[in-house]
Amino acid sequence: MARPTMTSAAAGPVRPAAGRPLPWRLSSGMACDTAFRIIARRHFAAVLAQHEGTCRGDPEALHQIRIALTHLRTAIRFFSPMVDDALRPKVWAELKWLNSQLGMVRDLDVAIERVVAEAGDELAVIAELQHWDEKRAESHRLLGRALQSARYRRLVEQTSSWIESGPWSTRRSKEAIRLRRCPLAEHATAQLTEWEETLLRKAKKLRKLDVEKRHKLRILNKRLTYSIESLEDLFADKSLAKQKAILKQLRRAQKSLGRLNDDARGQTLAASLNEAVPEAGIRFLDRKREKKLLRTASAAYRKLDKTKPLRSSDLAPSVEAED
Repeated sequence: MARPTMTSAAAGPVRPAAGRPLPWRLSSGMACDTAFRIIARRHFAAVLAQHEGTCRGDPEALHQIRIALTHLRTAIRFFSPMVDDALRPKVWAELKWLNSQLGMVRDLDVAIERVVAEAGDELAVIAELQHWDEKRAESHRLLGRALQSARYRRLVEQTSSWIESGPWSTRRSKEAIRLRRCPLAEHATAQLTEWEETLLRKAKKLRKLDVEKRHKLRILNKRLTYSIESLEDLFADKSLAKQKAILKQLRRAQKSLGRLNDDARGQTLAASLNEAVPEAGIRFLDRKREKKLLRTASAAYRKLDKTKPLRSSDLAPSVEAED
């Protein structure tokens, strides 16, 4: 399979720093610096691939670019502290800026889908949708400017250069060298175990969490899910069933937490329409729905807690990975 190149019609080609070619698949004994570049390249290429569609206003392209961006940011966290150099805060801040630009339009898309799904052809709802659509159009205009801006082009060049040859890759301290040379399976096992333990500990209090803390739990859930997905190359047949079982419960919880977050965001967005549409926020307030989603997420976490955690022996190299 050909490796995607980091290009964008708006941003121009991204030229990776000179160096030896990287394999395209991961293997368990691979050094962490090589693994980080492979994973980060994949997700950054996916971000750039959705640039044009997002600029055109395609909701699916917008959804996919946000997923890819979250995958990339997760990879940066996953390989911390190895990549925690002087440039990382700047790279992180710019990726966070891009995510915020994308987030407003995506939240509006989700809210509009909810309104349409519950609407029918009531005249009052049709009038409400007009206000939602106007707000979405304005937000997309602002997003379009951001995606065509010099700041975005700098972000693309800076992020690509940092992934390939940032200061993290050349630090000469013993600890920096150890982190770069650490076998992927060893690092991944430790990181996944730590994140899963943290997630399950916090999930025990799920029903008592407020909206903000529930959102943070959702981020932890997504971080663990995306990391396991990014390591897909490493799962051999014997451990594939365990990986799928873990991902099934994580995705189940993620779906419920995502809907709860969408409802909270919908209420916030609806508040901005109050003058024009006083009843806009009511459709996002459903206590019965909230309780059901919390029950589903809680059940998923109980099942996840009973599943044996991933071990280094589960992260075996595939035949392709060693080619």
